[in-house]
Amino acid sequence: MKRSFQFLALGAMVLGLFASAQAAVETYKIDPVHSSVGFTIRHFFTNVPGAFTKFSGTIAVDRDHLENSTVEARIEVASVDTRNGMRDDDLRSDKFFSAAKLPAITFKSKSWKKTGEDTFDVTGDLTIRDVTKEVVLKTKSLGFGPGMKGAMLSGWEASTTINRNDFGITTYPKVLGDDVAVTITIEADLQNSSKLSDG
Repeated sequence: MKRSFQFLALGAMVLGLFASAQAAVETYKIDPVHSSVGFTIRHFFTNVPGAFTKFSGTIAVDRDHLENSTVEARIEVASVDTRNGMRDDDLRSDKFFSAAKLPAITFKSKSWKKTGEDTFDVTGDLTIRDVTKEVVLKTKSLGFGPGMKGAMLSGWEASTTINRNDFGITTYPKVLGDDVAVTITIEADLQNSSKLSDG
């Protein structure tokens, strides 16, 4: 009787470990209509804002363990908008982003570290002008739930500061600051969910 009980207990433990290894992963697609990618940089003494209006990406979310999530995103450089056409053309030129030759800024996460109840340090590779540097996005999960017509949504905020010189953008050193503050707000639509084994 004792051996039978031990066998059953062992079997239950194995099944429990197998079940825990199966994480439900939900794939969310960034909705650019309800999201934003903004930045500010110092011009002499004042911080001047700008944004990118065309971007895309996906977030693969394990809601039981958000630190297992991943994100990939792409920003279209030519969509830069600082509310001044001459300045935007300058930013698209080879003096800055070289939009014609290098049309995209990309980010791919490598790890999510939990820093609070709903906050994370999302570390990943940021590529600008064909230069890749590791950056940390200070990220907050704003929640999950139904949106219009019951479609499932997720909301996120993220921020980071990068040094433009790290990516070979060194134009106007006496006019522009080195640091660029980036702020991101994301609404993303659920596409599908699946089971993903972590072993």
